[in-house]
Amino acid sequence: MDAKIGNFFESVGNFFTGGDQIPWCDSDIVTGCEREVAEAGKGSSDELKNECIMRLSWALVHSRRPEDVQRGIAMLEASLGGSNSPLQMREKIYLLAVGYYRSGDYARSRQLVERCLEIEPEWRQALTLRKTIEDKITKDGVIGIGITATAVTAVGLLAGGLVAALSRKK
Repeated sequence: MDAKIGNFFESVGNFFTGGDQIPWCDSDIVTGCEREVAEAGKGSSDELKNECIMRLSWALVHSRRPEDVQRGIAMLEASLGGSNSPLQMREKIYLLAVGYYRSGDYARSRQLVERCLEIEPEWRQALTLRKTIEDKITKDGVIGIGITATAVTAVGLLAGGLVAALSRKK
């Protein structure tokens, strides 16, 4: 029973704080990946270069800095055409979905996750991201409804107060 209560409070806390299961990446990791890409550009094999670029893309879309996320999205979009295997395509599309999720474009993120799931229907990461996106959309909708209801209530109270004040003067 205690575990159920703990899970309930954790889910309520995540609802209000916007917590999700997608990891964050520190700027030190982004810097390290950038260094790795620069070193791989000096005569390394194409395979090693591509691996380094994928690690950098991962770090960028998982960054807390919006400009890093945008850079990661741009890198991934530019590299989509060069994907030969379905696995590479799936990984890039998934990272793009994470980037769009982090940038707040939930509709585009959901679209990309669905493309991932067309390639691999049982991929747990994509399924988790899809649930995270749906939860975020639902939460934002509930908060929007709450704000609207609060504004309507405030207007109603103000109007009621004015009517009461005017009726006292008569």
